[in-house]
Amino acid sequence: MDGIRQQRRGNTRQRIQDVALELFAEQGYEKTSLREIAERLEVTKAALYYHFKTKEEILVSIFTDLTKPIEELIEWGKDQPHTLETKHEIVRRYGQALTDAAPLFRFMQENQATVRELQIGDSFKHRMRGLRDIIIDPDAPLADQVRCVSAIFTLHAGTFFLQDVEGDPEEKRAAVLEVAIDLVTQAHQGSRP
Repeated sequence: MDGIRQQRRGNTRQRIQDVALELFAEQGYEKTSLREIAERLEVTKAALYYHFKTKEEILVSIFTDLTKPIEELIEWGKDQPHTLETKHEIVRRYGQALTDAAPLFRFMQENQATVRELQIGDSFKHRMRGLRDIIIDPDAPLADQVRCVSAIFTLHAGTFFLQDVEGDPEEKRAAVLEVAIDLVTQAHQGSRP
């Protein structure tokens, strides 16, 4: 019985996150109330409070859940050599993490001022620094370090700025990934003696 209750509770938590993120994207974080989230879910505000006391708690839980693959990637990358193959794998995995968490990253892009003020802003900066540290070779020339970091931001640009460009989403993702991998490859070739 406890397993079923936990499963149902987990589903409710997920539904709350999905609806909240949808509302945050539609009307902005500041303009969305817990009451509106509860109404969209067709539950009472008390039922919502059982899972989350504040909008920030909801947003932090969404951020934590959807960026877990990035944390795992950073931990994996810390133990890897600074080889071209490792950097290609970092770019591929990060690209997939962005795709999987696209609604969150779109929200963060469109609500930068709010994100900076909330706990997730600092957490995201910390993750980006961790990602930077595993993709750059600290002994590489500065231009090559910039190329590696630019590969990460190419993935971001592809997620946000190409969504309105006509074309197949998979083809766009593949093109963005190709450019990001090219940047890492150029950096690797540039830092070879």
